[in-house]
Amino acid sequence: QVQLVESGGGLVQPGGSLRLSCAASGFAFRGYTMNWYRQAPGKERELVAGITSIGGTNYADSMKGRFTISRDNARVYLQMNSVKPEDTAVYYCHAVVFGENHWGQGTQVTVSP
Repeated sequence: QVQLVESGGGLVQPGGSLRLSCAASGFAFRGYTMNWYRQAPGKERELVAGITSIGGTNYADSMKGRFTISRDNARVYLQMNSVKPEDTAVYYCHAVVFGENHWGQGTQVTVSP
């Protein structure tokens, strides 16, 4: 059973940093692309960043230069630097495994003075 469990969210001041983590289990993690999405109140869920099985990365334009996605043997991370109030959202870990979308429960990030 695929499980994705996010952690690391919280309240951070503008300009600060936060590191999100997603623990993956139930599938051959190292062979799959992993993604971070986010959803702000009243907005659609959007892709933040993705990382392939061999470490190739892609980012949404508004996150380039501020966010960094990385992975190890069982977790995927999102390092968030220079955060802005508009980064406030629930952040979700995501993977497509055997053709099915799998999501974590999400972790809330709030950027506020």
